[in-house]
Amino acid sequence: MQRAAGAGSLQLRPLFGGALSAVVPHNLTDVSELREIPDNQEVFAHPHTDQSLIVELLEYQGQVADQHAARYHFEDIAGSNEAREPGAFEVGDVVALPKAEVSLSECSSAWMLKGTQCVSKFNEEARNTVNVHLGLFRLPQFSTDVLITFNDPQSISPDSSSASAAETHGQPWTVEDFRRTLLSLTLHNPGLFG
Repeated sequence: MQRAAGAGSLQLRPLFGGALSAVVPHNLTDVSELREIPDNQEVFAHPHTDQSLIVELLEYQGQVADQHAARYHFEDIAGSNEAREPGAFEVGDVVALPKAEVSLSECSSAWMLKGTQCVSKFNEEARNTVNVHLGLFRLPQFSTDVLITFNDPQSISPDSSSASAAETHGQPWTVEDFRRTLLSLTLHNPGLFG
């Protein structure tokens, strides 16, 4: 792995067989080495905390205006996490990422959302409060929305299978690490999109 210039504890990582790349935290576990992951996802976990980073290629949602698309995907994730009931999810803020700062020049727009969801892992009863940071890159010319999600647990139930991770003292990933990943995302092979 190459080290990104001046990134300290971050490295440039090929994604989807090198079709994309991004600067990611060095201390991550590729979840595909542990279990089956869908072809449209790259999933990474922090080795000591219960944080995760997911890069996903999704169908472009043309019916959703750019400024609402990040919220649309956030609510879709909440549904997948069974966090749709009132009070189980909340959107904090949605901001546009300046095109001049984004390496993925092919995107028509880029967005960053911060919200929270109360989720359970593996269909457990115990629910954890998770800050969900979401980055969205809209690529209508490829009929694709690229979604990068940083799940950062804030409150883990003692009854959750994640409770042991909450007790470790590994250096957690930060929102700044996530923002660096978003801004560094680069497309190398448009054939990725079919």
